[in-house]
Amino acid sequence: MAITPYPAPDVILPNETGDIIDIKDFRPNMVVLFFYPRDNTSGCTREAKDFTENTELFNNLNINVFGISKDSITSHEKFIKKQNLTIPLLSDEAGSVCEDFGVWKEKSMYGKIYMGIERSTFIIDGSGSVTHEWRKVKVANHVAEVLETVKKL
Repeated sequence: MAITPYPAPDVILPNETGDIIDIKDFRPNMVVLFFYPRDNTSGCTREAKDFTENTELFNNLNINVFGISKDSITSHEKFIKKQNLTIPLLSDEAGSVCEDFGVWKEKSMYGKIYMGIERSTFIIDGSGSVTHEWRKVKVANHVAEVLETVKKL
């Protein structure tokens, strides 16, 4: 969903191999960040696979896609291997990037209140501004919607 653009928070995190990724290094290309709650859960697996299945389409548009969760580098590495993912996954174990993007939220399930990542996606343009965001994402058709949005930019 289009929003009033605002400067993207810094994202400097290790990927699944431990390499440090700074999304500023990908400018002037756009970046899509999708925040998800946990590796190897059904919704998160579907979302990561949907992004993976569309990697070539994003690449053809010069768009870099990254998944972010609080899972460890080791967990990301296992998730990628198990699910044959091609999308790089960034580990925000400290949760600072999740907090900077406002996705670390109070949630509830079966009456239990807890803190967790609200499934969210952000498009960051080539100048480093967040131009689109989706919060409380429903996985079905989400990647197709993001792809249609970036094609229009």
